Amino acid sequence: METLQIGRAKLTWLNGGVTHLDGGAMFGVVPKPLWSRKYPVNEKNQIELRTDPILVQVDGKNFLVDSGIGLQKLSDKQKRNFGVLEESKILQSLTTLQLDFNDIDGLLMTHLHFDHACGLTKLENDGFQPTFPNATIYTTKVEWEEMRKPNSRSKNTYWEENWKPIQDKVRTFDVEYEIVPGLKMIHTGGHSDGHAIVLFEDGEDSFLHMGDIMPTNAHQNPLWVLAYDDFPVTSVKKKEKWIAYGMKRKAWFTFYHDAYYRAIQFNEQGERINQLDRVRYEYK
Repeated sequence: METLQIGRAKLTWLNGGVTHLDGGAMFGVVPKPLWSRKYPVNEKNQIELRTDPILVQVDGKNFLVDSGIGLQKLSDKQKRNFGVLEESKILQSLTTLQLDFNDIDGLLMTHLHFDHACGLTKLENDGFQPTFPNATIYTTKVEWEEMRKPNSRSKNTYWEENWKPIQDKVRTFDVEYEIVPGLKMIHTGGHSDGHAIVLFEDGEDSFLHMGDIMPTNAHQNPLWVLAYDDFPVTSVKKKEKWIAYGMKRKAWFTFYHDAYYRAIQFNEQGERINQLDRVRYEYK
């Protein structure tokens, strides 16, 4: 597993599974000849998208950024439609680190779409139970409300089995929330109305997790937003603001979905000055 030390925080990428989604949907109005130069595409016009939570260990606490695609949550049809070739192996990843589900103190949920939230619950005794029994689940108030009362468009991605078992563990916020000193979540909207980013700052060291308003390295251009975005203009504005902020700070931009890079550091001109590649190996 890849790791990165940023100030007093240690980041480790866990195995949360993989999806393959339509490249056109993931790049919206951007023509294929442009986006396909920056991110590989298969013969079905799909791009590989990991769903790998980031374990953030800081101040003696264990936090996860998002929760993976889950295990035994998808039907065969859903696996086929979403290109799920591999489900989550979070427990195996944690075991390698001499941890288990009980050791997770909190989950920082950028949003609650199924590919980020399925790992919150697990099938046990013919019903769904919280995967992380001791964890507080942080999300925006707007996102939590829509999760429980989805509209006709969002009901396909906000699933009851992902929220009902964990509703007593959820802590919501409006604008921003500091988890521990220097580690905060900030409401952006854009991809979903309640979408949030994660920012960590410790002196000159920092990382910025943009969630699904910058899901891969190929989405660095603020204008390249997803067709899945509910509020694409908001996505553009928030990307412009926070990408500029991160580049000025020389922050590490971290990724949940990128199949090729775990994190990238840019200078103020947007040039790549450092990177952490994803190691491709067979999970067992």
